Amino acid sequence: MTFVNVRPTTEDEWELVRELRMRALADTPKAYLETLEEAYHHDEAEWRMRAARGVNDHGTSLIAEDEHGRWLGGMGGFVPDEAVGPLLVGVFVDPSARGREAGVADALLDGIEAWALTRGDALTLHVHEENPRAIAFYERRGFVADGVRIPYPLAEGEWELQMVKRLRG
Repeated sequence: MTFVNVRPTTEDEWELVRELRMRALADTPKAYLETLEEAYHHDEAEWRMRAARGVNDHGTSLIAEDEHGRWLGGMGGFVPDEAVGPLLVGVFVDPSARGREAGVADALLDGIEAWALTRGDALTLHVHEENPRAIAFYERRGFVADGVRIPYPLAEGEWELQMVKRLRG
């Protein structure tokens, strides 16, 4: 496993948050609910708000960095409502840091799960049905598709699968 430091983002890191998001959207466009073009049009205030999620009471935004401070990936979480509970969002690991041996995705998800435990008994996510790499990772980490399919808003006829992991109970 590579050295990985997982920590929340801060508002002052908005430019790094923007850069990571652009890398994510370019790499795996169907993993997100916005396009690269849409993201390019966000102003500084939007990026500052996104970066501040790391220290937000209603959610979290975590990044993984290497020993040199290079951002290797990020994950976020928020609670849309009490019925849904904690929701995993914004998952990205740089291609150079992917794989079980690198440990980046696992370290990030460990952080999100710790956060989610303070807000509910389960963690839910939505993943594009045509993202087998992500689905396999989530299954390895104990997530199970619950049969719910959600229309993918950026492409008619495409779907996201809902997966849930019980964190306790």
